[in-house]
Amino acid sequence: MNILHINQSDISGGAAIAGYRLHEGLLAQGIDSRLLVGTVKISSDRVAYVPSNYRIEKQLFRVTSRLGFNYLNYISSFNIPKHNFYKNANILNFHNLHTGYFNYLAIPSLTENKPAVFTLHDMWSFTGHCAYSYDCARWQSGCGKCPNLDTYPAVTRDSTHIEWKLKNWVYSQSNLTIVTPSHWLTKQAQQSMLKRFPIYHIPYGIDTEAYQPLDSEQCRYLLGIPNNKKVLLFAAEILKDTRKGGDLLFKALQSLPASLKAETVLLTFGFSGDTISEQLGIKAINLGYISSDRLKSIAYSAADLFIFPTRADNLPLVLQESMACGTPMVSFKIGGVPDLVRPNITGYLATPEDAQDFSNGIVQLLEDRKLHGQMSQNCREIALAEYTLEVQTQRYIELYRQVLEKQGRSLPYSA
Repeated sequence: MNILHINQSDISGGAAIAGYRLHEGLLAQGIDSRLLVGTVKISSDRVAYVPSNYRIEKQLFRVTSRLGFNYLNYISSFNIPKHNFYKNANILNFHNLHTGYFNYLAIPSLTENKPAVFTLHDMWSFTGHCAYSYDCARWQSGCGKCPNLDTYPAVTRDSTHIEWKLKNWVYSQSNLTIVTPSHWLTKQAQQSMLKRFPIYHIPYGIDTEAYQPLDSEQCRYLLGIPNNKKVLLFAAEILKDTRKGGDLLFKALQSLPASLKAETVLLTFGFSGDTISEQLGIKAINLGYISSDRLKSIAYSAADLFIFPTRADNLPLVLQESMACGTPMVSFKIGGVPDLVRPNITGYLATPEDAQDFSNGIVQLLEDRKLHGQMSQNCREIALAEYTLEVQTQRYIELYRQVLEKQGRSLPYSA
């Protein structure tokens, strides 16, 4: 069985990391897996760039962008069948097809001779342009008159009804099976133009050996954090990201009781976390960008809570990582977050847009140490039962086999 993943990047971005983890899981099971991506960050003979015609595509971009269409300038997508990775593949696995490297009009030709699984990482595949529609439901009836043209990926002109029609036509000519990582995205896809295809719910998998609970005191010692402090962990990038709720987090932290602020340390990883201490009057330690799973496990294990004030998300990888490390979470009841943050089991789910409720959740879980301890144990147990990389990989292998058998391309049971 030879699998070709087509994705935005190998390891840059959430969808890329999720795709690469699946790739590694398949390799561990003896499956031949390769990646064809828009951006390459690592050196591997199993990873290659999507071919590009930069000069021509740059000229075409001037036309397509003015008309309000993203990605239709990438004519190089039609050359993918010439790549050896494509030629040798039995089955394709599409992942994130936006971010500026792929033309979705190529899907019918790519799936004409090879079936494809399409793993959704957001809503973009069935909307007129956006990755998340928030409270807009126009994607169910054809888009047009878009209220959020500046929502990522932004467009300069409202051609959303035409793009919706183009995607609908593309799918009518394509051979696809849909995979959705969260229950929320499963329901969205079932109400969309993708309902013509089989839809399977397969959550992301995580390496529970790389992400596991470590001794909290030792982790705090390594990071220079006193053991008598309360530690709140979050990704610093959210502070400048409206979708990730940076403004809501700031309000929630501002409203914490003064006594709690005095005994709290904000632990952040990623960029943009250097100024928050002065603004909030809470001590902060920024670890910068972390690529090492082990270092991230140290950060999660040093924290009392992982806080994630997102406004729209599928199945956030950082919540899976926190869960695997036994660190309870506070987030909002939106999208696929409730799959992971389960009230009174693994964390606290606040009412969407309610920063005070988010703050109340932080206070409750920090003060109720018995509840916190039980949640920590629950987090690890659920991660091991439901979200291991081995479980995800086996489910994908079985799905690949089903898809190939439907095409009359039977394979021996042992790959």
